[in-house]
Amino acid sequence: MAAEPRSRGRRVLRLLGALPLLAVAGYVVTLAVSSSAPAQQSLGAAAPFVAPATEPLPPGVAQVSGTAAAPARDAGIAALADGAWLEATAAATGIPARALAAYAGASLVLKQEQPACRLGWTTLAALGFIESGHGTFGGTELTADGYPGIPIVGPALNGDGFAAIPDTDGGVWDTDAVWDRAVGPLQFIPGTWERWGVDGNADGDYDPNQIDDAVLGAANYLCHSGPMDTPAGWRAAVFSYNHLEVYVDDVAAAANRYAAAVL
Repeated sequence: MAAEPRSRGRRVLRLLGALPLLAVAGYVVTLAVSSSAPAQQSLGAAAPFVAPATEPLPPGVAQVSGTAAAPARDAGIAALADGAWLEATAAATGIPARALAAYAGASLVLKQEQPACRLGWTTLAALGFIESGHGTFGGTELTADGYPGIPIVGPALNGDGFAAIPDTDGGVWDTDAVWDRAVGPLQFIPGTWERWGVDGNADGDYDPNQIDDAVLGAANYLCHSGPMDTPAGWRAAVFSYNHLEVYVDDVAAAANRYAAAVL
């Protein structure tokens, strides 16, 4: 289905980090490890693996309150996870609470809307860590409404150490009308967001800079690869996000750390 024209808040880019990217065609997201993230040791093809089927699922507000159903999605995904769980898990993992609310909320949405995917919050948190340090790349941090205090924009994708992607959004997101640049805490490029962008914070807009929108868009993208409850399925989904095996290993390592921190 062709994407309809969108307003400024309904189109997106993705940020490229400090390492050279693998050129990827079509709508495949191409990401790189952010220079703000500590270097991860490659674990190799047999790396310890966090299967979403065994990832700890955050308790939803409904589970704690005893209500029959989770809060309406139109309240925004950050409102779905239990507050006490968020506070304790943020302290245990070091993940900023505002980012953690997006990861947890997206996993609860997926449990209801795409239960076969089996994508858990620790994988989403690992992606957010590697892509932008949970929205802290360049020394910024997420505001209460889920936006980086300073926009996260990567280098021009001009073919010099990166994929060559001529401008597709008129510079709306990256202020570059010649080349595309990646933008936001989950590092989307325009063509990818145009297909996968979603309104995660229920404000009526699709914005890759906003953490709820970006995380839920990334979750939908990963689930499109198929069930993630086997090592092969999980690795295939993460590999589709960035075509580098070392990237997949780094995501697995980060997800494992987060899972271990809350056991």
